[in-house]
Amino acid sequence: MDPLIAEDPTHVGPYRLIARLGAGGMGLVYLGRSEVGRTVAVKVVQPEYAAHPEFRKRFAREVAAARRVGGSWTADVLDADTDTTAAVPWVATQYIAGPDLTTVVARDFGPLPEHSVRVLANRLALALRVVHEAGLIHRDLKPSNVLVTVDGPRVIDFGIARAMDSLAGDSLHTRTGMLIGSPGFMSPEQVRGLELTPASDVFCLGAVLVYAATGRLLFGATDTGLNAHLFRVAEEEPDLTGVPESLLGLVRACLEKDPAARPTPERIAALTGGDEGGVWLPGEVLVQLGRHAAQLLDYVPAARAETAAAQPVTETAPHAGTPAAQPVTETAPRAGVPAQAQAPAPAYTPTAPAHRVPVASPRRRGGLAVIVLAQLAVLLGVTRDPFDLSGESPQSYAFAVPFAALLLLGGHLVDRVGGRRTLVVGLSGLVGACVLGGSAGEFAPAALIAARVLQGGFGALVTVAAPALVATVFPEPKARVRAFGVYATVAVGGPAVGASTGLMGRGPVLVVIALLALIALAGSRVLPHDRPDRPGARFDLPGVLLGGFGVALLLYGSVKAAPGWGTPLVLGLVAGGAVLLAAFLGRQGAGSNPLLPPSVLKDRSRLGGFLTMLLAGAGILALLPPLAFILMMNLGFSVSTTGLAMLPMVAAIAAGAVEISPRLLARGVAPRVLLVSGLVVTPLGLALTITGIESGGGYAALLPAMLLAGLGIGLAFMPLFAVVVDTGLGRHTGVASAAVVTAQTVGAGFGTALYASQGGPPWWAVLFLLAAGLTGGLMVTAPSPVSPRR
Repeated sequence: MDPLIAEDPTHVGPYRLIARLGAGGMGLVYLGRSEVGRTVAVKVVQPEYAAHPEFRKRFAREVAAARRVGGSWTADVLDADTDTTAAVPWVATQYIAGPDLTTVVARDFGPLPEHSVRVLANRLALALRVVHEAGLIHRDLKPSNVLVTVDGPRVIDFGIARAMDSLAGDSLHTRTGMLIGSPGFMSPEQVRGLELTPASDVFCLGAVLVYAATGRLLFGATDTGLNAHLFRVAEEEPDLTGVPESLLGLVRACLEKDPAARPTPERIAALTGGDEGGVWLPGEVLVQLGRHAAQLLDYVPAARAETAAAQPVTETAPHAGTPAAQPVTETAPRAGVPAQAQAPAPAYTPTAPAHRVPVASPRRRGGLAVIVLAQLAVLLGVTRDPFDLSGESPQSYAFAVPFAALLLLGGHLVDRVGGRRTLVVGLSGLVGACVLGGSAGEFAPAALIAARVLQGGFGALVTVAAPALVATVFPEPKARVRAFGVYATVAVGGPAVGASTGLMGRGPVLVVIALLALIALAGSRVLPHDRPDRPGARFDLPGVLLGGFGVALLLYGSVKAAPGWGTPLVLGLVAGGAVLLAAFLGRQGAGSNPLLPPSVLKDRSRLGGFLTMLLAGAGILALLPPLAFILMMNLGFSVSTTGLAMLPMVAAIAAGAVEISPRLLARGVAPRVLLVSGLVVTPLGLALTITGIESGGGYAALLPAMLLAGLGIGLAFMPLFAVVVDTGLGRHTGVASAAVVTAQTVGAGFGTALYASQGGPPWWAVLFLLAAGLTGGLMVTAPSPVSPRR
């Protein structure tokens, strides 16, 4: 809300005006109160339009249409003066105390969970049914015209609704060159200028659902101009990646190019009903709505601001509860505004989220810091015994096996109870494991092994929650890819420095781990307090057991393969793990509530990302701890200085992941280009490093090769995480995070076993990295997550 200025009236009809809400294509919108204290939204036509007789007739027609629509899921018209003798026509509508859908998705929360999207579909369908039964077509259904309230969404702004009965041929609706609607949410028949039917609103409903579920526009924003965007609306198939699987068929039907093939609002309401009266929004949104309502009740009108000149009438982003405010989203002439009264804009941008929080938001920075500290705490535990590769000591696998076994469980928990809760549970358990390990004496091996098991199990929960939370905390694409760059630097570069702690005393390392975990716990309140998307969904215990035991057997097999791969035990473990994972995947394809739904793996780019991570993990992650060992054994670095010697490589990883990759993605470079480039540069740097060691070169000779390898790692791993763990996954973000971390862990386990069993320079790692690059280049076909075309 903005205070009134000197040029604003104090009263309109019987309503006292107390604040400005915004401006639309036709006029200004004020917050008003009636004589009995009712809060209303008052739209006042701008004087230049009020002087146009044809516009007055149109305004009167639209108000009459809106009166006929008033219902449960729309804003009622309470009062109006549309008489031709009125000095300035106006209309008062019910004030909806809630933000628009654009604000909720783009600024405050991010994509809505599946349950919320289903209720949204049901309520919008009910609203459209009322609109159509009144003989109208809304014609401009978009997120900024959907207000979010505690008991359901409300459709507002019938400013360009058109009666289905005949209109005069000289109507402003049909004026040559008029583009009625918002290009980001227009139907193909609107784009082609064909006669519209109620099915046009159904297409717009499908576009709104895609936006609510994924946070992106159906056909993307564009720099290529209005015509190119409209062509995509009319001719190209929509990208439905990230739409919940249970709603995918319905949304696809709504977006059929043929209007006759789309379902009716009645059919949509029937398919999405069954949740009347339930809680439909995540807790974080409900809290915000409560605060907004409290502020409204306590609102005191500010003193009128004095201005030297009349304020120009410009379109602004809608304020919460503004029935008519429209974001500036297209340069095509606005519906109902005479062409000669409109100033041309220099560029076209389709309807897009108007509210963006700067990437430098302190809350987001704090959230990312919590995620980084939590991940570092786990990595220090992973690298506690980096050089015990024999597989004989239980401490060599007491961490790794439970860590791998509980990754899928962690992903399932993230999707069911939320990333923040899962992270808090994992960090709390990690602190307890450190206390147990620190208090156990050297002659209490059982207690030490139990501490390592707990450390691995709870560390798995933290490691799965971390990338899922990155996607949640940073729903805006540009901020998200940079945040994933930071995460990738820690996830891949952390072991490089952490390996040097492997020869430190057990006590000091556990103290550092516990301290990092406690700091992350204290700061976890800045993370979004998410809630389960489908409270009624059942826990997939058979899936968790099959997947967890399958991965655990593979990891245990890789540990026991360190001395050699041909033993019956190793072959049996690997074969058993493969059989259990096959059974797990088979169950996921047949179950009604799968842990890992087939849609996650059917996405070619996401599946390619999993396979690329598996191969890259074998080629990179397994070699970083041994590289620290080589620096100590071959070049004479001490335990304390080895980590410092690895820092330039970590800095190169950060440069590639945080600076170079996000900038290239923002320029439209496809992720697979970065994957292939990084996974070619990395083996080149690795080969030069191996050659330098073999030739007896010192640290100065190795440094350029290490920097080159680090740069390649950063270029490749950031796009991997950004492609696989995306906000478009909705309630399956956690399991996608678990799958990619599982691939990384299994790859690193087999790579470590190869290093231990083969001996000599690890030239085989070069082949793994090149194979990873080939896989990524062939399978990862997703466009840039921050490309202007998305």
